[in-house]
Amino acid sequence: MKKYIAIVVMAIFMISCKSKAVAVQNNSNQVTEVKEDKKVIEKHYDNKLDFKTLYIKANARYVDEKQSQNVTAEIKIEKDKQILISVRFLGITMAKALITPNAVSYYEKINSTYYEGDFTSLSTWLGTELDYTKVQNLLIGEAFDDLRKGKYTQTIVENLFRLEDEKDANIKKAFYLDSEKYLVQREEISQPAENRKLQISYGDAKVFDQGIMPAAIEINAVQPKGTTNINLNYNNISFNEELSFPYSVPSGYKKIIIK
Repeated sequence: MKKYIAIVVMAIFMISCKSKAVAVQNNSNQVTEVKEDKKVIEKHYDNKLDFKTLYIKANARYVDEKQSQNVTAEIKIEKDKQILISVRFLGITMAKALITPNAVSYYEKINSTYYEGDFTSLSTWLGTELDYTKVQNLLIGEAFDDLRKGKYTQTIVENLFRLEDEKDANIKKAFYLDSEKYLVQREEISQPAENRKLQISYGDAKVFDQGIMPAAIEINAVQPKGTTNINLNYNNISFNEELSFPYSVPSGYKKIIIK
């Protein structure tokens, strides 16, 4: 059961001086020059997607230390309002979730259970703080956190701008942006004392009239109880269609409490 919910919640939903040249070394041991840029965050948000609705069809692969599963996913987003996610195996809906800024609801078919609540207990269960905006950002390739509201130490690592936020001693965050389009390539959130780490990597950027977004997302989550890997590959992406968001828990399902 949990593999479907993890895909739904964590993966499909499961963070002005003169420029000077800085030498960095890449994996091929060649030195590359990348210029510091004090407007990295501003330029990142120049890429913000402009849309009302977004429809995605994707393949998803879930792997943990005990099992692996390939499924398909349908993701519908009404920007800043709601997200509907359906996870299917061999064409059969195995889990479905409706996410709004105030609530999270989902059900799964194997054990006929459902959940209704907010992000508080869900965040505790997954081991990382979530809210609606973070889930939406994860799915469309924007920084997990609003970078405009934080203070970051900027360095250059592997030819990427690395923005590190360590204001909270218990939670470390790092965001890696490319130096051409200022798109997020990778982001990491960790709680070292609790042996927890969430890493999200993006690839295969696609250009649309509405902006640029990734078509491949890899999520790696490390917790004391084990490691989870989820890969999402977007096969079909379309914007501003008329979408419906049907969601209802089948009769006879048992409500679960996440502690």
